[in-house]
Amino acid sequence: METLEAIKTRRSIRKFLNTRVEEEKLVQILDAARWAPSAGNTQEWFFIVVKDKGRKIQLAEAALGQFWLVDADIVIVVCCNTDRIRFAYGKRGEELYSIQDCAAAVENMLLAAHDLGLGACWIGAFDEEDVKRILRMPGEVRPMAIVPIGYAGEEPPPPIRTELDRIVYFEEYGQSWVKRTERTIRTVI
Repeated sequence: METLEAIKTRRSIRKFLNTRVEEEKLVQILDAARWAPSAGNTQEWFFIVVKDKGRKIQLAEAALGQFWLVDADIVIVVCCNTDRIRFAYGKRGEELYSIQDCAAAVENMLLAAHDLGLGACWIGAFDEEDVKRILRMPGEVRPMAIVPIGYAGEEPPPPIRTELDRIVYFEEYGQSWVKRTERTIRTVI
């Protein structure tokens, strides 16, 4: 699958089939996450793979009752070592770069899963302290995202996207970008 096709056809999947994900596919997804960019190549992320149903139920409770995630064959919790990023970049590293780096890893995971014929969803709504307790994380490790992965049991329609002329500016905020590139936009989209 081509990259741009994967970006445009990937969907957030919240219904999963009762089918096991092959170990090779899991390894490819984790490897894709590992290849994401990170600030100064700190690679401060960690990935906790959860397959135990009881633990998935606990994570669903911590994720504000999103019990649909229990049906995913695999749940990956993306974490950050805040000490490592703080050491390299101080407060900005801990409060911003850590989030950006883990977000890049999550997006790589979502695209890899889609490319491998799997469905996934990015969950950011959860109680951090509950997730830390459930997964026995030390103090310097912070959970950043929960990613259920499995074979999709649904095909959601494409979401509505804002037109480029409403979100892209040229050189400065408010300066229309589209007037300069209108002909190009029509041929690309």
